[in-house]
Amino acid sequence: MEMESTAASTRFHQPHMERKMSAMTCEIFNELRLEGKLCDVVIKVNGFEFNAHKNILCSCSSYFRALFTSGWNNTEKKVRLALMHAEYFMNNVKMNDYVKDSEECKPVIINALKAMYDLNMNGPSNSDFTNPLTRPRLPYAILFAIGGWSGGSPTNAIEAYDARADRWVNVTCEEESPRAYHGAAYLKGYVYIIGGFDSVDYFNSVKRFDPVKKTWHQVAPMHSRRCYVSVTVLSNFIYAMGGFDGYVRLNTAERYEPETNQWTLIAPMHEQRSDASATTLYGKVYICGGFNGNECLFTAEVYNTESNQWTVIAPMRSRRSGIGVIAYGEHVYAVGGFDGANRLRSAEAYSPVANTWRTIPTMFNPRSNFGIEVVDDLLFVVGGFNGFTTTFNVECYDEKTDEWYDAHDMSIYRSALSCCVVPGLANVGEYAARRDNFTGLALRDEVKYSASTSTLPV
Repeated sequence: MEMESTAASTRFHQPHMERKMSAMTCEIFNELRLEGKLCDVVIKVNGFEFNAHKNILCSCSSYFRALFTSGWNNTEKKVRLALMHAEYFMNNVKMNDYVKDSEECKPVIINALKAMYDLNMNGPSNSDFTNPLTRPRLPYAILFAIGGWSGGSPTNAIEAYDARADRWVNVTCEEESPRAYHGAAYLKGYVYIIGGFDSVDYFNSVKRFDPVKKTWHQVAPMHSRRCYVSVTVLSNFIYAMGGFDGYVRLNTAERYEPETNQWTLIAPMHEQRSDASATTLYGKVYICGGFNGNECLFTAEVYNTESNQWTVIAPMRSRRSGIGVIAYGEHVYAVGGFDGANRLRSAEAYSPVANTWRTIPTMFNPRSNFGIEVVDDLLFVVGGFNGFTTTFNVECYDEKTDEWYDAHDMSIYRSALSCCVVPGLANVGEYAARRDNFTGLALRDEVKYSASTSTLPV
């Protein structure tokens, strides 16, 4: 029986005999897996267990093929994959009887402990990334900071933030024209740049960027010119609200449908708003703050797509023009801005259920007209104007700890930029920081990861 099995295996792996399993065969294997029959391995992920067949795993994964065809043996038929917490490694792996008594395991454990010690003592910014064990993984999502106002004029600069490495990468397309006070949105594989200002013209034009092909195209223009525009995405539509057309502050709003390449006007807002900011939560559009031509606003309203109506909600605790608004967790966050006298460090969170605002801890730096987004379950604020100069400072807020943390600065001082997050890029490595080039950091990077910030979630 053993000889027959070996011969059959040899014949199966001959190139001219290779063939794909039929749909019926796949269906049978899946039925057996679901019934728990003939399964010889268990995969455990986040507390959930999945019965599986080694042969099937080997056929679709080089990792499992190497694992199961090596000298590995486990009477419990279980494999634990990577991405473990340090505490788990110390308590469960390092102290395991089989591991600590194995001469083969000892150098592996020692290397892992050295890497963990390096990260703990030096922080992610200064760790030895020539060691593969301490190199951050490629990020799933990239944060883009696009355009803005820098050095007294608009800029075409684009930087990509790699949250896993805490690094910015310059990905500027020099052929593109400068633009500031615009909106940015990601939808169905494309980044859209909406409205804005180039120090001469107020734009109603919209550009679309393909981050895979790295190409730009014009799409249908908006009905109105909109500088200081508020932009958000909901249900495959891009919403553009308020702004300034060069003459008046606008209360009009419109939405874009990529399939038809058309903008459609929706119900106007209750207030004229430029320098406001918008987001979506629970299927509704929220817009907060701004400037109506006379005063900075603390009002906010919500748009119901089904009824095509705007409803005024509870006002914020502070007037905020040049504000950043973003949905994070179960709340709408309103961050920073200008109250008519000062640039603000303060921030607050709105509960749609209670229709109330509550204050959260203040940022390290005051800022207005900055970028804001959520990446890896952290709220990032990027650049802006601090009351004296444009800034390149970046920080992030973690709602679980209710704290702000420093993040790596951009390369370019700028305000009036716009940010958006692009997930699942096939070519993410082209926008991520190099994993073999993390040495020679400036002194300011060493300060970032002090005791108060060394726990930055990554």
